[in-house]
Amino acid sequence: MIEVRELTKRYGGALAVDRLSFEVGPGRVTGFLGPNGAGKTTTMRALLGLCAPASGAALVGGRPYAALRRPLRHVGALLDAGAVHGGRRALDHLGWLARSNGIGAARVPEVLEQAGLAGVARQRVGGFSLGMKQRLGIAAALLGDPGVLVFDEPVNGLDADGVRWIRGLMRELAAGGRTVLLSSHLMSEMELTADRLIVIGRGRLVADTSVRDLAERYRRGVLVRSPRAGDLARALAEAGAEVTAEPGGGLSVRGMEAPAIGDLAARHGIPLHEATPRGASLEEAYLRLIEDAAEHRAATGTGASR
Repeated sequence: MIEVRELTKRYGGALAVDRLSFEVGPGRVTGFLGPNGAGKTTTMRALLGLCAPASGAALVGGRPYAALRRPLRHVGALLDAGAVHGGRRALDHLGWLARSNGIGAARVPEVLEQAGLAGVARQRVGGFSLGMKQRLGIAAALLGDPGVLVFDEPVNGLDADGVRWIRGLMRELAAGGRTVLLSSHLMSEMELTADRLIVIGRGRLVADTSVRDLAERYRRGVLVRSPRAGDLARALAEAGAEVTAEPGGGLSVRGMEAPAIGDLAARHGIPLHEATPRGASLEEAYLRLIEDAAEHRAATGTGASR
């Protein structure tokens, strides 16, 4: 379990994280979203003991990272794939990490194989591509077989095969009962990978929701098709629905669900060829959520001086 409790962090006069609270449980992939500067990286750094909060706490299994003995056995993380000495070989880099946390040497070739790096294990990291460094960082995160994993933009630099691998790995780890927190700006990948979402803006919690529920919140009505579209549009408008013509002869209907539209068409003897509820994509829903949150802050004056 990851627990963030009233976490606040300042850098000089700038408030990076503002009384932020949320929990991330096991058995699912939780996406961590927010605009640039929202406080995501600061929150993850606080969770991993890389920066000290001004107040509040970020805990792993009920304890701060600094209190964990042999922390790689509890939490694995990838925040910066480039934070590796370029003169080290991949095998040696993982080897000293393993020794520092009491992890058996046999585990090193296992995670190199899992990350697709077995063939370059003895090459120096300085010659690795960004995608290879990402894979090495993920191998390091997996080294202690931890119950909690934290990844910041893990697909950067990966080719299509690597992206599919990451997607499958995240879901496999969650299905195995691990807690997985994943930050990414690639909404298409987040939509395919994440089960739940933590969304923050200006250091504050904006939403803690499932991907499905967020898309449902901003769904775009019902697409309707009928050979008597004009008659159907008039009947829908008289019933209080908002009707807009769509390219290709369809109608976009808001304010009435698909079953009710079908019942109305039947009462009027109007044939109905299609009535499809249309959910928003994750990207559309996320952008509208952030926009709504910004408008709310502006209306209430909350955070206007920050």
